[in-house]
Amino acid sequence: MGAARGIAGSRRPEVEGIFVCRGEEEAGFFLQVINNTGGPADLWSVDGIDEGLLLDNGNGFVYLPCRIPAARVSLVRSAVPPQHDF
Repeated sequence: MGAARGIAGSRRPEVEGIFVCRGEEEAGFFLQVINNTGGPADLWSVDGIDEGLLLDNGNGFVYLPCRIPAARVSLVRSAVPPQHDF
């Protein structure tokens, strides 16, 4: 995260890992509902995740408790604007 705020506006990581979405619907929820950063967010795809390693954060969202190599990540959509009509 560096100095950037999290997608939900947090100042520190919620978990020691990387949240991942299990489909387009869940990704849309993160981009449109949870994104309160005040600006656009990017949507990335990750290849080669062992789903057996995913952990539930207690709210139904899952995360991978380790780093993801850059070679397994690719940009799907850039600068998706937030929606505030929910």
